[in-house]
Amino acid sequence: MRRVEAVARSLGISLRAQEARSPTELDTVFSAMTTERADAVLVLADAMFLFQRKQIVELAARYRLPTVYQLREFPEIGGLMSYGTGLSDTYRRVAAFVDKILKGAKPGDLPVEQPTKFELIINLKTAKALGLSIPQSLLLRADQLIE
Repeated sequence: MRRVEAVARSLGISLRAQEARSPTELDTVFSAMTTERADAVLVLADAMFLFQRKQIVELAARYRLPTVYQLREFPEIGGLMSYGTGLSDTYRRVAAFVDKILKGAKPGDLPVEQPTKFELIINLKTAKALGLSIPQSLLLRADQLIE
């Protein structure tokens, strides 16, 4: 969150953080963002958000809030767009670490890895439903367009 806030400041974007600590708070948070006239929403990667992705995507559509996610699993079910990694890549990396540990490697000796593959996924059907026109420059950079 600190990195997001720093980038927003450097771009002159006003950022208002909202927290939802349980699924029951999600509707209240989306309603508050609408009342505050948010232009867009960024949903950070979080286990609770991943498990509630269907509800979050539905709330973003109901409140007509353009929403960007960090995981591709969101636009695959109707979210507007994501930029980040997909869980399948993460799970493959986890499996490689488990394999090394099962073969005798000490977990503390294994290097910490950061994701190296980031994908931009855009759901054009959702963009159309929100009345958004996605710039051609962004469409050309997309790794996947969902129609």
